[in-house]
Amino acid sequence: MNITVSKKILNTVGRCNAKYKLVQEGDKVLLGLSGGKDSTLLATILKHMQRHAPFKFEFLALIVDYGRGGEHVDDYIHSQNYCKTLDIPFKIQRTDIYKTLENSKRENSIYCSFCSRMRRGELYSYALKNGFNKIALGHHMDDASESFFMNLTYNGALRAMPPRYRAENALEVIRPLIFVRERQIIDFIESNKIYIAPDCNCPINWLPEDKRPRARAENKQLLKDLESKNPNLFKSLKSSFENIHLNSFFNKEYLD
Repeated sequence: MNITVSKKILNTVGRCNAKYKLVQEGDKVLLGLSGGKDSTLLATILKHMQRHAPFKFEFLALIVDYGRGGEHVDDYIHSQNYCKTLDIPFKIQRTDIYKTLENSKRENSIYCSFCSRMRRGELYSYALKNGFNKIALGHHMDDASESFFMNLTYNGALRAMPPRYRAENALEVIRPLIFVRERQIIDFIESNKIYIAPDCNCPINWLPEDKRPRARAENKQLLKDLESKNPNLFKSLKSSFENIHLNSFFNKEYLD
C-alpha cells in the first residue's frame, strides 16, 4: 500500500509540533485509533515523524473495542490491516463499553459524551499502566472551531481545544492535527482510497425515535455558512485562538 500525505499537511503538523512541543525526544505516545479518518491520518503522520524527525520517540495505536462481539467481532479488521501494512505498532483493548451503554440507556438520552469519556478513560488507564507520558488525539481545526461555538451558544463559556494540556492524572494530551482542516483529512483519505469505519464504529444501535446529538451538527452547518461568505473565516478563528484579550470580557479577575 503506497500512502501519501501531502506536504501541506506535513508542514502544518510540523509547525504545530515545533511551536507547542507536542512530540519530543524520548516521549512515549499513546494514540487512540478509532478507525475514523482523523486518527487514521494521525497514525500515519506519527509513523512518518518516527522515520524522519531528528529525535526519537515511541508510539502505539490503541484500538478500543466496545465489546459488542458477534457479527461485530471484526469491526476493526481494516484498522489492523492498515497498521500492519504501514508497520504501525498497535494493540486492541477489549472493553465492556457496549454493555455499560446498553444498561444505561434511557429514553430521550444522548450517549455520545458518555461513550467518549469511557473511551478516553480506557486510553488513560492503559497509558498509566504501561508507561506512556502522552495521549495523542486526532482533533483538527474544524473540531476546535465547532467546540468553541458550541460552548459559546450552549454552555455560556469561551472555550475551545488547546494543542496540548495536562490532565488531572498528570498525562499530557496532545493534538498534532489541531491546525489541519477537516477537508484536508477527507482529501487524504479519498486520494489514498483508505477504508474508514462507518461512524467510527459507534456502539449505539440508533432507533428512529432516539434523540440524536444535534449541537455539533448545527454548529458545523453554521460555520459552513459563515465560511461561504468569508473564505478567511478559519484563518481568523485560528488567529483569534492565539490572540486572546482577557481584560476585554466581564470576568472581574482579568479586568485592569
